[in-house]
Amino acid sequence: MNNHWSVNTTELQKDPESFAIWKLEQWVNWGIGTVRAKRADLLKYWDVLDIDEWKRKALSLALF
Repeated sequence: MNNHWSVNTTELQKDPESFAIWKLEQWVNWGIGTVRAKRADLLKYWDVLDIDEWKRKALSLALF
């Protein structure tokens, strides 16, 4: 069983879109992961990402 400290990632992977959103939120908010997020993925899910307000503002300067 794959687990993150707060999420059962094995179960989450069964819903690819939710898993992609979760991974992006982890990457942006906490710097978790060794692979950089793809710009296309950030743009695709931008409106639904639950990320820190200041990080969102800073990231939007690089994206848009």
